[in-house]
Amino acid sequence: MDRVQGIGGIFFKAQNPEALRQWYSRHLGIKLEEWGGAVMFTNAGEKNPGYQIWSIFDSDTKYFEPGKANFMINYRVDNLKELVQVLKEEGCQVEDCIEETEQGRFGWVVDPEGNRIELWQPPV
Repeated sequence: MDRVQGIGGIFFKAQNPEALRQWYSRHLGIKLEEWGGAVMFTNAGEKNPGYQIWSIFDSDTKYFEPGKANFMINYRVDNLKELVQVLKEEGCQVEDCIEETEQGRFGWVVDPEGNRIELWQPPV
């Protein structure tokens, strides 16, 4: 079974998210979407191009919990349900839910350092 296929997104906290978004846009050329983040495409022009999400959250967000870090990495996977089951069998700290949205399936695991990791299976 394949596990991680690539990076799906990078998320981090900021004291002033809007100001930081504007700094990244102005100085690094990150093109912001209406929702405040960016979509960065890879393999453009290919049959199945990939993309990564870049997003800044408020410093008091609970979305990264139980992790304590100011960031969270989202990894793209092919079969989330199968991977979550394997991780549980391997003794990993896996959250007991899979969220299904129009953006795909999401699951979470916590690494040995206490960082929350998001696993993402894009929609087909």
